Amino acid sequence: MANNPFDDDQGRFFALVNHEEQYSLWPTFKPVPGGWAIAHGAPDGVPRAEVLEWIERTWTDLRPKSLRDVIARRETGDVTASVNV
Repeated sequence: MANNPFDDDQGRFFALVNHEEQYSLWPTFKPVPGGWAIAHGAPDGVPRAEVLEWIERTWTDLRPKSLRDVIARRETGDVTASVNV
């Protein structure tokens, strides 16, 4: 049975972010997938626990950015605000 590289406490990781400001733990040995960028981690990555702690501190609103934007516009009276799915 193969080990899950995302569970490797001895591995080196990045925190990735996408255009919706959603975050992901990512092992350094895998190429960063399209649509994602490195948001945290030294060039050679950092320990898994450090990345998870950083994500927990940083990603405080789990709603996608597009949804937060629509809600904010509606709260300011923009009745044309909608979510593009």
